[in-house]
Parts: sequence; structure tokens; C-alpha cells
Amino acid sequence: MEGRKSKITTAREAISRLVHDGDELVIGNYTVGTCAELVYEVVRQKRKNLTLYTQSGIFDADVLVAAGCISRMVTTYVLRSGGKSGGSSVERALKAGILEIEDYSNFNYNARMVAGMHGFSFMQVLEGIRETDLFRKRTFMGDDKYRIIQCPYTKKEILTVPAANPDVCILHVQRADRNGNAQYWGALGSVAAAALASKRIIVSCEEIVDESVIRSSPNLTILPAYRVDAVVECPWGAHPSEVLGYYNMDKLFYGLFLEAMKTAEGMDKWLEEWVFGCSDRLAYLDRYAKVFHMAILNSLRAKTMPSSPANYGAAFDSSWNEDGRDRSTGKTPEEIELILEQREKLYG
Repeated sequence: MEGRKSKITTAREAISRLVHDGDELVIGNYTVGTCAELVYEVVRQKRKNLTLYTQSGIFDADVLVAAGCISRMVTTYVLRSGGKSGGSSVERALKAGILEIEDYSNFNYNARMVAGMHGFSFMQVLEGIRETDLFRKRTFMGDDKYRIIQCPYTKKEILTVPAANPDVCILHVQRADRNGNAQYWGALGSVAAAALASKRIIVSCEEIVDESVIRSSPNLTILPAYRVDAVVECPWGAHPSEVLGYYNMDKLFYGLFLEAMKTAEGMDKWLEEWVFGCSDRLAYLDRYAKVFHMAILNSLRAKTMPSSPANYGAAFDSSWNEDGRDRSTGKTPEEIELILEQREKLYG
């Protein structure tokens, strides 16, 4: 809408203003694609003592841990390439005692986010988890990881998880408008719930589009403008992971990252080259072009495969016609008020 203040900014400014040391930070993306540039900017600004929430800790979690940004993590999955005997930043941090992790199932993690999104203080979950180490083993959350309460209706014991309300969510989507309406399509997972459960939201997107584009496909809008604090236009902002409709995963680059992650020295060198050595995503792409050539990157661009259009049109968008009269009765607002007053006198 005209006159509404634009929320478009840079990754640097958004992270500087909205992510603070000691925050609970949730990566909203789930498995397919991640907010790589926003993660890298958190690293560049050397945020410390963060508690990270992530439903799918792929390379993003290892980057944050390797940079010393994370002291605690709540997750359902972390890559931890090679397992306990392999090499990963997360595995090394766990062995060194500088990282604590609380593990949840996908269902229980989502329950925490959904509870936070709806303003609940807890959510009931399935009881079978009580037979697993996910229930028995606890670190920094202690008794608050799960609690058993009595159902007020049946008097039976029910298992619950606490609501999650992270301080800030960072996520990458396909497109958004200048006001913050964000659209995402593909595997949703906890993307919307993770964002809406959070106190502050930073969105990066492949492209900024006009509000009319957003209005033409409202079913794709997962975040309304009033909830979003900052919008960052960032083409290739999820690389080396994928973005549906824009590009595939860069398996070559991803493989080189996994190789570098095997040792602390290799990871430090990778961070220096691809994160600290690149001031922003444009610099990152420029370095990629010099090292690998843009032809490789361009080969990952998605082919066009649009969905069938849906008609969201209506006969009119207001109950009042061009003459200011109600379309059903033909009356003006003043005439309707007079009728209501007369009926009130007649019927009391």
C-alpha cells in the first residue's frame, strides 16, 4: 500500500539491528534450502552465546558452531558428517564440551513451534517418546524438556512439551514485497510456525516483487507484513542449498564444504574464504565465479514449470457500489442507519 514504510534492508543492517548476543535464534528453513547469507552475516558479526533452534541442522548449523556463535542447540537432526568417528564442527564442539544439544523428534519439535505460534504455553505430544532416549536424556533444559501433567478432563497422565518463542527467526523464501509479505512454496516443515512463534523475523528472498504479485497468489503467503521486521533481497541467498523454482543444490560446492569440515583447520580456512572473505552475497558470487566459473552456477538454474493459474477474482471487492450504495439493498449508509433507528423505536 502507498505510504507504508518499506522494510527492505541489507543483511548486515538486519542482523546488526535484530540479532543480539545471547539470543535464541531459530533457522526457519527446513532441509530443502536454508538462509545461508543470513547465517553467514551472523558469523561475520561474531554473535556469541546463541541458542540455536533448527529442525534440520545441515551446513548452516556447522558454520555457526565452527565460528563459535552457538553454545546451545535444540534440534531434531544435525548433519555431524561421519558420525562420532567422523569430522564435523558440531561433533568437535560436543567432544570439547563447548556445545550442549537437546534432541527432539520432528513431531515434538514442531509441537513446540506450533504452541509458540498460537500463544499456548505447552502442547500435548504422543506418549511413545517416553520409551526413548529423547525423553530420558536431557541437558540444559532439564525437567522442562518434557513434563507429564494430568488431563483436566480424563484425569489421565499426558506428556507435554513447552512452547518455543525464540527471540529471532531468520529464513529464506522465494519472494516478498517491500512491506514484508513473504511467499514460500515447496516442503514446508516448520517454516511458517518457526517464524510466527518468534518475537522478531528477518526474511531474505530471491526477489522483491510488487504487492500486486503477492495479492495474485495469496495462498503462497506464509508471513504477513505486520509480523516481519526486515526484508533482504538476496539472489542465490540459499546457495549451496536449493530453492524450489530458482536453483538446485550445488553438490560440487557442498562436497567441498564437507571435505573442509573434516578438520578444524580446514573449516577455519573455509570460513575465511567464503564467509569472512566475502563482505556480502555479491562478493560471494564474485568469488565463486573466479574459482569455479559462473557456467557451473548457471547450470543449476531451475527450468520454468509454472503451476496452473487459479482464479482469485470476484465480481467486486466491496459491498458498496460506485455510487456509495449497498449492493444488496441499494441504500446509502445514512439511509440504512435511519432504517435501523426506526426499527429500534418500533420494536424496542
